[in-house]
Parts: sequence; C-alpha cells; structure tokens
Amino acid sequence: MDLKQIHDLIKVVNKSNIGEISIEDKDGKVTIKQKEDKITVSSAPAQVYAAAPAPVAAPAAAPVASAPAAAPAVADNLITIKSPMIGTFYRRAAPDKPLLAEEGTEVSEGKVVCIIEAMKLFNEIESEVKGTIVKVLVEDASPVEYDQPLFLVQPA
Repeated sequence: MDLKQIHDLIKVVNKSNIGEISIEDKDGKVTIKQKEDKITVSSAPAQVYAAAPAPVAAPAAAPVASAPAAAPAVADNLITIKSPMIGTFYRRAAPDKPLLAEEGTEVSEGKVVCIIEAMKLFNEIESEVKGTIVKVLVEDASPVEYDQPLFLVQPA
C-alpha cells in the first residue's frame, strides 16, 4: 500500500462515522483510528506482526508527515522526544554521513534529530523543543515502538 492510498483512506474515515479500519496486504498492515475528531495512522512491516506470537494493538501513531510530540520527563526538567511511529531508528541520514544528534548537541525546533524507517520510507524526525541533548536512549539501527522515548533534552 502506498502513501497516496493511505491518505485516501484517511479522507474516507474522516468523512464517515467509521471509528477504525485495518487493512493488511503483502507489504504490511495499516490501522487508521478516528478519535475526538482526529485521525491517526499506525503502520509496520508485515514480518513484525508475523514474528510476534500475540501482537498487542499499539496506540495509533501520528501521521507520517508530522514531527514527534515532546513530553516532559519524570525526573528533573528534561523533555523527552518520543517516536511518532513504529520502525527502525537511525542516527545518521546515510551510513557515510555524520550523526544527526548526539549527547551535547544543541537542537532547535525543526532540527532533524534522527531518521525512522517505516515500510521502506525514511522519515525525518524533528525536535519540537530548543535545548541540548542530554541522553540518546536508543541504539542506532534498532527497532522502536510508537511513543518510545528516543532522546532526553535539557530545554534552553
């Protein structure tokens, strides 16, 4: 299923009273949920679901084009940058490129801090806060879940 088909499905769900729709094909599974006049999309490669013995429905992710929501961390006044989708976390734009963000890196709103690959699409994840990255919580090239903490940021 390509991105245009997913956008078309979002429009159909938005115009109807459908609360949730799931579609699975050879490339993967897409779930679209409508909640409080807001549509969210969750997607993952088919092999992720096939490998799990009893998959638990994850909360729906934000649309692919949006940046992650930043939420306050429990300790101190650190801000957590979380994953907006299920996929593979990369700290570089390409294997021969420098790290996008590491501990001590100054970030501002809109600065790309990592890449998450989902369904063969590479999504740039941008910071929604200005500050300094204190800790990178995920190893490069490892799988991440929706809403999983990726970075801790000391706000400026």
